[in-house]
Amino acid sequence: MSKRLGKGLDALIPSLAINDDDKVVEIPLSQLRANPYQPRKSFDDESIRELAESIKQHGVIQPIIVRSILKGFEIIAGERRFRASQYCGNATIPAVVRNFTDQQVMEIALIENLQRENLNAIEIAVAYQGLMDQFSLTQEELSMKVGKSRSHIANFLRLLQLPEEVKDNVSRGTLSMGHARAIAGVKDTATVKELAKLTIENEWSVRELEEAIQKLDTKGKDRAKPKTKKKDPYIDGVEELLRERFKTTVKIKHNKDKGRIELLYYSKQDLERLLEMLQ
Repeated sequence: MSKRLGKGLDALIPSLAINDDDKVVEIPLSQLRANPYQPRKSFDDESIRELAESIKQHGVIQPIIVRSILKGFEIIAGERRFRASQYCGNATIPAVVRNFTDQQVMEIALIENLQRENLNAIEIAVAYQGLMDQFSLTQEELSMKVGKSRSHIANFLRLLQLPEEVKDNVSRGTLSMGHARAIAGVKDTATVKELAKLTIENEWSVRELEEAIQKLDTKGKDRAKPKTKKKDPYIDGVEELLRERFKTTVKIKHNKDKGRIELLYYSKQDLERLLEMLQ
């Protein structure tokens, strides 16, 4: 197997490459089922609609890859094309039928998931852990399989030890991978949560967070006492009102008699919700 993830899944797993000698058949959508080992359980509705529009105009350009099962076929690669074809109301989809073992199917699904450009750090960590669990791999073996350094693998896996609310902030993008890596080195759960909260509220850079961690009591109290920015009680009150009104994080940057108000959103749908409220 190739040690690089940047050339597409067919470069990593040659058996997924489609060539001119392959027989492409039209398979009824009703006979297809999704890959049960697919780590990604949700698909972006907007991207599926966009792909469906392309399929309406040009058809399915790249056949999906399936394997034969007892009652029909199982999708190995191409679930987005399958879903978009369903959205279009198509009856069939072009496909190439291949033979794969259960282990190969699991491996393909997990590695394909790692190649998605929009994966957040937690999803990557979960995919790495999935590969290790399914195939009894060490971190060193996994690093060779996916073409990443062992330290890269270890840094991501450490994120899975973070409290759920902190992992949620990493998934939503309110904490960066750099922030998460720094916080993951703190043992006390309460301190981890406090540091995450302060990082978001004060918009700390990774360096500022690391400086706060360095100020932790080295005698075992493991509690952070970073300096927080003093804010006008009136501004605090306005922020709280706006947070309740818009149901999102609100930040007011105030300087004398002028400033700005920031409303944070975490998805396109969230942005549309805020725009409707503002209108």
